[in-house]
Order: sequence, then structure tokens, then C-alpha cells
Amino acid sequence: MSPTLNTEDMSTRTLRVGVIGVGARSRLALNALSPENNCALVAVVETCSNAKERVEKQLGKNLKIFSTLEELIEEGIDIAFITSPDDTHQEVAVRLLRAGIAVYLEKPLAITREGADEILRVAYETKTKLYVGHNMRHMQVVRLLREIIQRGEIGEVKAIWCRHFVGSGGDFYFKDWHSQRKHVGGLLLQKAAHDIDVMNWLANSHPKQVVGMGGLTVYNQVTNRGGQGNKLMGQWHSLDNWPPLSQTGLSDKIDIEDISMMLMQMENGVFASYQQCHYTPDYWRNYTVIGTAGRAENFGDGQGGHIKVWNKRTFYNPDGDLIYPIEADAHGHDDADKLTVKEFIRFVRDGSPTDTNPLAAWHAVNAGIGATDSLRTGSSPVSLSSPPTEIETYFENNQLPQ
Repeated sequence: MSPTLNTEDMSTRTLRVGVIGVGARSRLALNALSPENNCALVAVVETCSNAKERVEKQLGKNLKIFSTLEELIEEGIDIAFITSPDDTHQEVAVRLLRAGIAVYLEKPLAITREGADEILRVAYETKTKLYVGHNMRHMQVVRLLREIIQRGEIGEVKAIWCRHFVGSGGDFYFKDWHSQRKHVGGLLLQKAAHDIDVMNWLANSHPKQVVGMGGLTVYNQVTNRGGQGNKLMGQWHSLDNWPPLSQTGLSDKIDIEDISMMLMQMENGVFASYQQCHYTPDYWRNYTVIGTAGRAENFGDGQGGHIKVWNKRTFYNPDGDLIYPIEADAHGHDDADKLTVKEFIRFVRDGSPTDTNPLAAWHAVNAGIGATDSLRTGSSPVSLSSPPTEIETYFENNQLPQ
């Protein structure tokens, strides 16, 4: 088992990197190899039958490929990127944290409350650094909205609405392990965790009560099944896969919803709503933030889009009173990945503050699970709790012992 390394040891030397789960999201680990991060990717854990081919395609050659986590730990790594299926996050993260290996955990934190609780508790007990990949906090559309709020341009936030048009949803979530509850819980957890986290950040709070509604309304009608075998999403995704009912190669088992929505009441009184649809023709997110002195709304969520602000009383005004272009974010998720990995490495080396927070990731999971439970039990309201005080304090304090 690798010993926990002290801050001085981590501060300047080349860090040895491992990856667990070489799937579609595993390439984010390559961002650690930029010169400023000073890391070396040395080994991976991947158990699929074409592991060698997959690893070379996603991460390059000359990497050691292990079939067990124990082998990777024995190899002696400093940091690990967990990009394996969601239902493995709890077990993998806990074992790495107990081994003293700093963890970058792709969202969501876990798919059960028990799993999310255990990950935070073990990180607290071991004092091993934990980072959860809510990269949307580094997307310019989100940061610009937050700056508008912080400048007071729309007054005190009272409501946030998010509509997510998941135009590639049939490819992203209904052709592999994402299509089953046992692996993801539901898409109000797996997919919405990003947007719940964003709304929590914009509201500077977290939900205390949620209600969910939705169903499987389109992809259950598609009869062309069989899944995609060992292929990765990039190998089957195409804009030509349209209209939704003409999709091919969907998973044999689909028991998640393809349209869903949730209402949230935050601890600080902000009301929020979220809707996602996985068979729209277009793909983007639309946030509306309403305050006591105006509202802000984005049109497009990457470079070339813009945010409009209305802060004068009027009737219909499609142009808004102020327009802010969304800049320096041409590649969306990919650009945000670079920034989150850089932030993670800096945090590991010297404890620098981070914009992401495992406690915030816990609240996103808690709300997503609550809304999913509500959706599947007649849309009854679900009240949400918080972690123990010592856990909250530890993560609010940037994982520094008191």
C-alpha cells in the first residue's frame, strides 16, 4: 500500500498518475500531462476484453494495464482519476483514499446516499485529498452568470430555472451502461448533478426539499436493440441518428427516464426548477436567474453564445438591457476539464482553494436521489438532510484539519 505523501514531497516533483476505468471520460486525465502540471501517466485499471486497444486509443501506448485496483495501488501512484461507471465510485474512491492516494472523482460522487456519505467520511478520516469533477463551475457561461449576480446587476437571487435540451441523449445514455438504474440511479442524478451543482453555486445554497416528475416516453418504443458491445460513445454518436425513433443499437435493458424534471426549495429560500429531455434536436443548456432587481438568461452555453440581462421594467423586449458575450470557451466541457484538472493538481500540491467542493457534490447527489425517489413514487415531496457538522466544516474549510 502506498504511504500518504507529505505536502513537501508533493509540491514540486513529477506526480505519478493512475486511471481507473478507460471509458469515454478517461481522456480528461490527459490534461494532467501539460507541462505546468508536471505529471506522468503510468498505469490504468481496465477489465474489458479489448483493454489494450481501448487504452491505446484513449490514453496512448506504454501504459501498464492492470485488472485490479490492488495492482495499481502497489504500483505506487500519487493521484488517481476515477472515470469508471458511477456504481463503482464508492468502492474505488474509498480504497484509494484509504491508501493515501489523492482522488479526482468524476461526477457524480456516488449513486446512493450511503455511498456519498462513506466517501466524504473516509476522506475526512484519512485526510487524503478528494476532488469531484464538477467541471461546469469552470465553464464561462456559469462563471459569467455568477459574476453578474455578484455584481448585483439583478439584485438578490430568488429563483433559478434550468432547461437542458439533451439532443444527443439517445446516443449518450441509452446505448450502454447508462441505460440502467443499477449503474446510474437515474438521469436526475447522473445527468442533472452538473446543473444542480451549478444552481446551488449560483444560489449560494443547496436544496432542502425536492419534487420530481418524468418517465420513459420515447426510447422504450425503439425495437432496434443489442447495445454497442465494447465500443465507446465516440464510435457510435452521430448527428445522423435522427429522428429519435429511428435510433439503432439501443441497450437491451432500459429502465431510466428519458424526460424528467424537478422542483427545489433551497435552504436560503431560493426556488429552482430543472428540466431535461433526451430527444430534442438541439443540445444546450438554458439558465434563467431571477432576482429582486432583474433577471439574466443565457442563449447558447459556449463561445459564440451570450447572456442577456433585463433590469428595466418593460413589456416584451427580446434584446434585453445588457448583453454579455460568452468568450474563451470554444470547446465547452473540454476547456472546463483542463481547468478542473489544473485546479486539482494545484490543490494536491499545495492545498490551494478550489471552486469545486466535495460537500457541494454531496448536496447535488442528495438532491438528485431525492428527486428520483419522488419521481418514482407519485411525485411526493422529499425533505433533504445534511452531513454531520464536522464533515461540513472540514470540506467548507478546504479539507484543512481544525
